[in-house]
Amino acid sequence: MTEHASPAWTQLRADLKRSFPQFYELEPDGPLVMDLGGDGWLLEVRPDGKVLCQYGVAMDEVMALMSEGTPEDLGTDEVAKQAKYFLQPAVSKYRTLLLQSGFVEETEMTDEFVAVTFSREADLQNRAKLDDLLQWCRRQIGSAS
Repeated sequence: MTEHASPAWTQLRADLKRSFPQFYELEPDGPLVMDLGGDGWLLEVRPDGKVLCQYGVAMDEVMALMSEGTPEDLGTDEVAKQAKYFLQPAVSKYRTLLLQSGFVEETEMTDEFVAVTFSREADLQNRAKLDDLLQWCRRQIGSAS
């Protein structure tokens, strides 16, 4: 069974892209994503009603940084550990603020990337509150460099 976007999500995405032209999509009918400032943070709105602020790094970037002068293959665990270490300075800058604001911290890891995500449930039916939350994220993370 293929999952189709609900008409409500399709409409909301169109509305959000009008209100926030910075949003883009990585896949059709998928989450909307926006860059927050220039230091790598992303803001994401998912069809399930989650709003995420996340900061990540590509695994190959970490491996390139780690392999300076070390030709041996590094295990995935070692690379992941280094990636988390690499993410800490940027994440710690906003962690307390996000946690106090109702976001929940998680680490997301695939073969391609490691990201620290801060997620929070949002009522997608309540556009005013959703817009306020998105504006807040943009103000707190997007403008502070």
